[in-house]
Amino acid sequence: MKTWFHSWRAAIRIARRDAWRAKGRSALVLAMIALPILGVSAFDLTFRSSELSPAEKADRTIGAADARFRDADMAGVPVLQDPAGEMSAPARKEDDERWPSGGTDVGKAFPAGSTVLTDRVGSAKLTTSHGLLMTEVRELKASDPVARGIMPLLEGRYPEKSDEVMATSHFLETSGLSIGSTLSARNFERPYRIVGSYELPDTLKTDQVNALPGAFLAPYATAVEKAGLTSPGSSVSYLVRKSGGFTWNDVQEINTKGVLVTSRAVILAPPADADVPLYQKDGWGNYDAGPADRAAELAAVATVVGLAMLEICLLAGPAFAVGARRSRRQLGLVGANGGARSHIRAIVLSGGLVIGVAAAVVGTVLAVALTLALQPLLEQAMGQRFGSFDVRPLELLAIALLAVLTGLLAAIVPAVTASRQSVLSSLTGRRGVRRGSRVLPVVGLVALLLGGAVALLGSLVTEQVAVVAAGSALAELGVVAMTPALVGLFGRTGRWMPLSPRLALRDAVRNRGRTAPAVAAVLAAVAGTVAVSTYMASREAENRAAYEPKLPYGVAAAFVREEGGRDVPAVREAVQRYLPVELRADVDRVSVGKPGCAPWSNDAGCGRFEVVVPPANECPLYVSVPGGGDPAEKYTPDQRRKMLTEDWRCKESFHSGIYVDGGLVVGDATLLKVLGVDDPGAEKALAEGRIVTFDRAQIDKNGTIGLKQITDTTAADKAMEEGRPVPGEVSSVPAYLVPGGKNSYGLQAVMTPAAAKTAGLSTVPLGVYASTDRIPEGEQRQKLEGEIAKLGSDVELHVEEGFVNEYGIVLLSLAIFAGLVTIGAAGIATGLAQADAEADLKTLAAVGAPPRVRRTLSGFQCGVVAAMGVVLGSAAGLLPAVGLRLTEERDQLRYHEQSIAEGWTGTDAVPPDLPIVVPWETLAVLLVAVPLGAALLAALVTRSRGALARRAAT
Repeated sequence: MKTWFHSWRAAIRIARRDAWRAKGRSALVLAMIALPILGVSAFDLTFRSSELSPAEKADRTIGAADARFRDADMAGVPVLQDPAGEMSAPARKEDDERWPSGGTDVGKAFPAGSTVLTDRVGSAKLTTSHGLLMTEVRELKASDPVARGIMPLLEGRYPEKSDEVMATSHFLETSGLSIGSTLSARNFERPYRIVGSYELPDTLKTDQVNALPGAFLAPYATAVEKAGLTSPGSSVSYLVRKSGGFTWNDVQEINTKGVLVTSRAVILAPPADADVPLYQKDGWGNYDAGPADRAAELAAVATVVGLAMLEICLLAGPAFAVGARRSRRQLGLVGANGGARSHIRAIVLSGGLVIGVAAAVVGTVLAVALTLALQPLLEQAMGQRFGSFDVRPLELLAIALLAVLTGLLAAIVPAVTASRQSVLSSLTGRRGVRRGSRVLPVVGLVALLLGGAVALLGSLVTEQVAVVAAGSALAELGVVAMTPALVGLFGRTGRWMPLSPRLALRDAVRNRGRTAPAVAAVLAAVAGTVAVSTYMASREAENRAAYEPKLPYGVAAAFVREEGGRDVPAVREAVQRYLPVELRADVDRVSVGKPGCAPWSNDAGCGRFEVVVPPANECPLYVSVPGGGDPAEKYTPDQRRKMLTEDWRCKESFHSGIYVDGGLVVGDATLLKVLGVDDPGAEKALAEGRIVTFDRAQIDKNGTIGLKQITDTTAADKAMEEGRPVPGEVSSVPAYLVPGGKNSYGLQAVMTPAAAKTAGLSTVPLGVYASTDRIPEGEQRQKLEGEIAKLGSDVELHVEEGFVNEYGIVLLSLAIFAGLVTIGAAGIATGLAQADAEADLKTLAAVGAPPRVRRTLSGFQCGVVAAMGVVLGSAAGLLPAVGLRLTEERDQLRYHEQSIAEGWTGTDAVPPDLPIVVPWETLAVLLVAVPLGAALLAALVTRSRGALARRAAT
């Protein structure tokens, strides 16, 4: 024991001294190991700090209260809820019974003697320095001790009067206002003074204003109704404090009154799933991650960590080999003085241990320091405050041990190689010749074939992505194991090359111990890059083929559906001013009820309209059935398939585009020109007061289209649920069908304002379509969006630019990453080659070789390693990408067949065809530019003449 301890102590001291002497090489290896440790440790610290404890969650949710009560909106019937109070369902409900709806009196559930604080949330368009901003308005007495922790005060004070508010710091930043400023709301000119700022710890990016209960929302709703607009809604809950809190049994008792409860006691000590009645109902359950999900996550993390460690070992291994080769005389002296091979291995392994420990310390310390320093930025990026700076020593220690293990693994092969050198060869600098292993290539070939078969099986039979990934990983490891043999095959091409590349290739083949790890490191990085690039290029081709433009190329559309189109004129003017408009078409929409009603609103005085499809034109698979139910159930799968593929009524008759209520807009012939519909008959029909339609199913046998105005939305909804005709007044309008199935970009019908008036339809402004003479530039788009933002309205803006590749920057980043890894690995191998080839270079110089040979030889040595790794990696990376694409294609084909057999809406009769695209641009960069760049860089940084050295003793 004593001998073992002293030998390792001496080995560590020697390794520490050598690491200090070779500062550049040590720093390189330390950085390679420490950077991943820094990233993983910082992620662990950030994740744990942002993971709130149950007590912290309760403080941010219900403050100092014992519970939050809210209406389940189920007409007061008994309900079941989950422990968090987020999911609920009626306690008793048959399958064919309607879901209860309606409010209840929450106050009847308050326990006697409890303290209650009202928390009401609504929204309003508030005035800012830039215009209007849709903002959340919250009425809660924040100064009350019960609300402590919900909205911490940052600056100023809490509101004390009815004309005072405080605002979140994000609202102040966005609005340009500050403490002391005044604000008001659209349609509500009453001024409010900002007296403080606060934040919502869980949602830092929320624009919210806080007022005293009853100070804003109620008078604001009254003012909005006077303006003829729909009253804005709000939600209310109650913070309740009671001696003893609310247990799970108390919560269930309160649930019988139709009230949901979020209880502090339940959050801190939740019941078992078996004690939650909601989880016992069919279709309900606790959807938190189970043991199988956690096992899958751990397997994925372990795989990523293992591959990262392998890559680092492959990169750092040659660096340790460089150190061992340059210290061979020192190691020979150890052997000459009685040191055993185990001592030699201990010295080289100690180098990995020293670097690993240093990397662990540096990475962990930097992770803690950077996470602390960047905590405000991390919190802003995540949108929430940390609960506390949570340091888990055991987790950080485990991550640090990975650094130590990585350093040791990277030094194993150099240690074994150095220990096998004889003392004489180490002292004289001679290198023995050792044949490569014959077993390793065979094992690699078996792994390659087995992994390829597994990946093929996963993609063609099992449809399991995990199987494809596992097979691809095994195949790649097989290629890595075969790398020494493959390097030997590359060496046979040297006979046709000039002197410098032939020498470089010969040197790489003769010294496979340092060439193979560098080639394998390049192979692994390039294989991952090629796999991801191929997959993403294939997805891009798939998305390009499936892309359907919402508008003709270069056409812009802007819609406003709220407040009866009050801001539509301003939006139209902004589009005209900031975009290079060639032709503009203003459009309106049909409105039923009060002008200020939003489409599909169920508020009092609001209605809606629909285009009546004649019964003879309805698809049998989708026709309403009395009493409800699925009409497709009475047909066999073959009949459904035939209807979807052959019956014109069941095929989609319109293309995707900008959504328009009912598919009908009110406009003129200019709209047809903007949309590229060149049909003189359609223009003539509009001029004659007819409605132009793109859907033949809308036209009845008399050549008219029925437009139904629905004023009683409650009766209409009930009729739809029961499969009965929806009550309403129908107006018949003469119609014209546009021939040829032209793309209408989401529109199904167009009528003029005069035709709408004749049919008894009311209209309100909707928006604008505008064709442009060129695609708007970024500056023009920014100005337009800025002008629209000042309105504070929900404006739907779209400018059709055609298909945009979302993966271009990702592919470029992957190519750069692979290039950097390639150059780094090739550079390390080149440094080792130069250390080994110094005697050969002196011999060349002695026989008259020009000085540039040293540069060219160094460049070709680096280029050869890079080229071999890139070629092998490119071939290995195609397997997982192809396997994943085949798996996705099988899955989509299965889903397509199921949708056809079930008669689902929107099913395309053409089966999906997923392309497999090789990213030739990325491969060209990797195969040509990267090896060439590595060779040139190595040649530039290499000196033409070697350093003077003393004569070696003979």
